[in-house]
Amino acid sequence: MMSGGGGAVVKVMGALDSPFSHRAEVALRLKGVPYELIQEDLDNKSELLLQHNPVHKKVPVLLHGDRAVCESLVIVEYVDEAFEGPPLLPADPLARATARFWARFLDDKCSTPLWLSLWTEGETQRGYVAEIKETLKVLEAQLAVVKKGTSFFGGDGVGYVDIAASGLAHWLPVLQEVAGVTLVTEEEYPELCRWAAAYAAHETVSRCLPDREALLARFSARKDLFVAMVKSMAGPPNN
Repeated sequence: MMSGGGGAVVKVMGALDSPFSHRAEVALRLKGVPYELIQEDLDNKSELLLQHNPVHKKVPVLLHGDRAVCESLVIVEYVDEAFEGPPLLPADPLARATARFWARFLDDKCSTPLWLSLWTEGETQRGYVAEIKETLKVLEAQLAVVKKGTSFFGGDGVGYVDIAASGLAHWLPVLQEVAGVTLVTEEEYPELCRWAAAYAAHETVSRCLPDREALLARFSARKDLFVAMVKSMAGPPNN
């Protein structure tokens, strides 16, 4: 649990291997909000999780006193509005809309093709790899536009879009190793790789990143499950 803060007790229901859970945690840490992390076993979901997220039955879920907030980006926005601290979204309406656009772009255009690029085979895989590489080129270009000597999508500090993209920084390299598929290299995506390194090294962010070896062991043990999931066209396991 973090130190500082006050008011109603804050809890995050999450999972070790979920970049979506990380979104909720890092938002709270960046705002300086103390919280308790409840690790869920997604193979044996708790009654607490099913009670507070009966629609999707997924992590993360933010519990703020008697309030429950579901879905990672919704949680990030709730945290930004409900608690004092450094803003995660910009104050300017156009800049806020732009940040929301890119966060939605990441979820709509990256998550599924990236996942399928890792766990499919043959011509199907080549198609998804081509798709995700074109999408990553768009992110690379956006970073080149906004960077101008800064490290993050929003400028000098970690913000909403960086949180939305966090799975690319810490989880993707591990998944690539397990799958034996390389999607991102420094030669092809230098800005994206620099951003990923800066994000993972950020003092506040690094405190809630799961151990890389633990992630590697977890994903390696579930590789066959991931392959089976894509054969049934199921997407990433969390939200």
